[in-house]
Amino acid sequence: MLRPFYLLLFKLTGWRIRGQFPEHLTRYIAAVAPHTSNWDFVVGLAARSILRMQRSRFLGKSQLFKAPYGWFFRCLGGLPVDRTKKADMVDQVVQFFNECDPFILAIAPEGTRKKVDRLKTGFYYISKKAGVPIIPCGFDFEKREVVIGQPMYPTDDMEKDMASLLSFYRKIKGKNPHLGISE
Repeated sequence: MLRPFYLLLFKLTGWRIRGQFPEHLTRYIAAVAPHTSNWDFVVGLAARSILRMQRSRFLGKSQLFKAPYGWFFRCLGGLPVDRTKKADMVDQVVQFFNECDPFILAIAPEGTRKKVDRLKTGFYYISKKAGVPIIPCGFDFEKREVVIGQPMYPTDDMEKDMASLLSFYRKIKGKNPHLGISE
C-alpha cells in the first residue's frame, strides 16, 4: 500500500537497494547493522515495503508495545521482548521459526543504538537452533544504500562466522558512524 510512496521517497532522497534477499528462502534472519540511530527503523520500513517483505517481523523492547503506541508497533510486525527477565529469548524466537513459515526476522545484532565493542550472540544461536540462515544487511547513510549480503549458515566456528559478519558490517557507515561496531 505504501510502496509507491517509499519508492518515490527513495528516489527523491537518493537511496537505493544493493543486493536482494533470495526469493526461495522463506525463513531467515535479516541481521541489520550498524544500528546507530532511530532513522534505521524508518529506512528499514521503507526498504521492507519496497522489497515486498511486509510479513517480516522485528523484536522490540516491551516498553514500545504498551499503550498508547503498542498497537502501532504490532501492526508493523513487532514482537515485544521483555529485556528485564532472564527468559530464554533464543528458545522463544526459535519457536516462532518452528511454528511459522514464512518467518523473516529483522534483528539488530548489536542490541542497541549505543556504541558496542562486539555483536551480541543471540541472533547467531537463534539461527543455529532454528536451522535458518543469517543474511547480513546494513543501512549505509554515507552512500545512501540498503546493502544486502549473502546468506550465511552458522558453522561450528562462531569466531570465524562472527569475523565474517564483522567484515561485512565494517564497510557500512551508519547514521552516526562513531557509534558503529568497533571490533
